[in-house]
Amino acid sequence: MKFTKMQGLGNDYVYVNCLEEVVENPSSLSRMVSDRHFGIGSDGLILIRSSTCADFFMEMFNADGSRSQMCGNGIRCVGKYVYDRGLTDKTELSVNTLAGVKHLQLHVSDGSVESVTVDMGVPELEPSLIPVTAKGRVVQLPERAGWPGAHMAGRDLRAVVGEPISVAGRDFEMTCVSMGNPHAVVFVGDTSALAIEDIGRRFEVHSAFPERVNAEFVHVLNRCEVNMRVWERGTGETLACGTGACATTVACILNGLTEDEVTVHLLGGDLLVRWDAETGHVFMTGPAETVFEGRIDIGDCPQDDPPHEVDSSW
Repeated sequence: MKFTKMQGLGNDYVYVNCLEEVVENPSSLSRMVSDRHFGIGSDGLILIRSSTCADFFMEMFNADGSRSQMCGNGIRCVGKYVYDRGLTDKTELSVNTLAGVKHLQLHVSDGSVESVTVDMGVPELEPSLIPVTAKGRVVQLPERAGWPGAHMAGRDLRAVVGEPISVAGRDFEMTCVSMGNPHAVVFVGDTSALAIEDIGRRFEVHSAFPERVNAEFVHVLNRCEVNMRVWERGTGETLACGTGACATTVACILNGLTEDEVTVHLLGGDLLVRWDAETGHVFMTGPAETVFEGRIDIGDCPQDDPPHEVDSSW
């Protein structure tokens, strides 16, 4: 099977062009290729397929084989892949995902995509739709005409903003946002000293999150910059998370901590995220890079395992 290793701020995936290749067991294949000792090494697997409602369809699997709805860094690399390989000549294109159709603007230099701006859509705050079992509280929505609908602009909505949660014997306050996948944003005084291997793992499988959760730990530097570390469900700590940076920006604004445009500093680099006041959409801009291409023998790839329950007993 032909593959391409790509990364956005160090958030790396193995990409397969399923317009040419056939992948029968993507969950097992993701576990195989993601292994950093016996495989290619990645945070997961992304399949590029045809679409009936967009230019392309992106299907994503985490390193543990679980399927995910959306990946901000991953979709930027999809844009670079299809343009650089001549699958499209568009610099504005649409990519369907399990989180809906996303629109990409490709920034091209010397015939190659260097960075991509993604319209990530409107954030979801309704607890049951994130999903999170927290009660939430009534909050006043920012005046954004397109979010979560013109009929709701300036009105009250129940959301999980600054809600207490106990994890691993410690008390935190979380703000929960879905950007097509669930996020719990926690503000901390110092991201560098955080024991994320323990805390992040326990956040992911906490009983408050019926579909597990991505946990972002954020230190606000000023009104326009934040530091962020992320624990991604199904993978662990990664160098960057695009949907997490978007959820973080929304959480910062809801808590009155930043302006509408924020530079999010991640371990792998920076993302520029803007929550647009006119449309209510979140826009993310960042790089996309090809690492290498190759072939791998997948003849011994096992059949996909049946779905299994997640241990939420922490």
